[in-house]
Amino acid sequence: MAGFFGTVSSEPCATDVFYGTDYNSHLGTRRAGMVTYDPELGFKRSIHSLESTYFRTKFEDELPKFKGNSGIGIISDTDAQPQLFNSHLGRFAICTVAKINNIEEITKKLLEEGKHLTEFSSGRINQTEVIGLLIIKGKTFVEGIENVFREVRGSCSMIILTENGIITARDSWGRTPVIIGKKEGAYAITSETTAFPNLDYEVDKFLGPGEIVKVTKDGYEVLRKPNKRMQICSFLWIYYGFPTSDYENRNTEAVRNACGFAMGKEDDAVVDCACGIPDSGIGMAIGYAAGHGCPYMRAISKYTPTWPRSFTPSNQEMRNLVAKMKLIQNKTILKGKKVLFCDDSIVRGTQLRDNTTCLFEAGAQEVHMRIACPPLVYGCKFVNFTSSKSDLELITRRIIAELEGPEAAMDPERIKAYATTDSPEYKRMVQTIQERFHLTSLKFTKMETLIDAIGLPKDQICTHCFDGSSAYTLEQANLDNGEQLYVFNSEHF
Repeated sequence: MAGFFGTVSSEPCATDVFYGTDYNSHLGTRRAGMVTYDPELGFKRSIHSLESTYFRTKFEDELPKFKGNSGIGIISDTDAQPQLFNSHLGRFAICTVAKINNIEEITKKLLEEGKHLTEFSSGRINQTEVIGLLIIKGKTFVEGIENVFREVRGSCSMIILTENGIITARDSWGRTPVIIGKKEGAYAITSETTAFPNLDYEVDKFLGPGEIVKVTKDGYEVLRKPNKRMQICSFLWIYYGFPTSDYENRNTEAVRNACGFAMGKEDDAVVDCACGIPDSGIGMAIGYAAGHGCPYMRAISKYTPTWPRSFTPSNQEMRNLVAKMKLIQNKTILKGKKVLFCDDSIVRGTQLRDNTTCLFEAGAQEVHMRIACPPLVYGCKFVNFTSSKSDLELITRRIIAELEGPEAAMDPERIKAYATTDSPEYKRMVQTIQERFHLTSLKFTKMETLIDAIGLPKDQICTHCFDGSSAYTLEQANLDNGEQLYVFNSEHF
């Protein structure tokens, strides 16, 4: 994932860009960058690796060099950015929150057109550079961004610092959010509304899917109206969104509370307390305890002095170790108790295995698990919220393969059967996962409960990971969204 922040102000902006970008730290752990623009000094940019440290430690000492009243910053798990361009559109810097599934195809086309791209030593192409090249193919920024909407299969939201303001655009299907905030003498753009309160900004506008807006210190102008169709990622509220952030005017913590409350109210488990796996399981657990009528207790805590957020090392073995080491069980609360834990999701099952083992070793009599979303049966094609390279890394697909053979784990019809809530296949899969990790009971949130908690129509929310529903046909996409500049179907992926 990634998150960006930018501002145009009547005053020097470096401090706002620094702190605003830092408030997106939960969305990325590998690369970060800042750039400001001053009419006399031009663009000043800095990019750093975050794989062994935090954003503030890399950029704090550099703040004095960032001059000017406009700037942007980003934290991401992918490319080195912002990228700088000098073109017929003028000089600009660009940051993207993107996942480009057809980047090799686009790159080949650009090379055939005589363009050149910078390669990393690993041989990978910087996807933000690709986006920039698609933009400068247009006669205007709007035309160029529409090129991106047409060409990219996946998703792309962006923020562009120009010599006379900031241009921002939300992904054509609205999979990732872009929000505009304002305060006296300044406007800001961000991926997370969490970045606004302590910098004195108030939310002024949630961009719609495919909407393009130009922002100056005096206000903003809509350059392209939003599309009708939206597919915002449901995992914003389930997992990677910060508790204080709002998306489409729906608060993350409120959604987690509502989801947990509904699940707790209908659950028949007899437990001594409900607990949340830090951090994203806590909001659900508080709601579950209220709905179920049991106390909420912190039987497991994250050691925040050294793990204030989740590092994501590139090595899978280290990721597993980090996930285990940052959580500490409270034996006094666990000993002899029937404890119910809430967590955001089960992807590979590695953390669930480690957590369950530790909880029983700490003295828990029973360990019940409740998951904030339906089972993840389909890999995400649209945002980078997990590091899974293949659908077969998902615990659900591995279970299907064990139950019916490898072919079934890739058969669309068989997969659909397992993704259907309360079908015989679904129940068998959940029971197998429960037994595999020695849980006393295991339940996943039903799709209807999740949608009700979010409070948007089902067809406005991407739930592809659970039911494969974002593989629209060409005809349906055209029918539902006449203004859409590109469409997709399952064969694209």
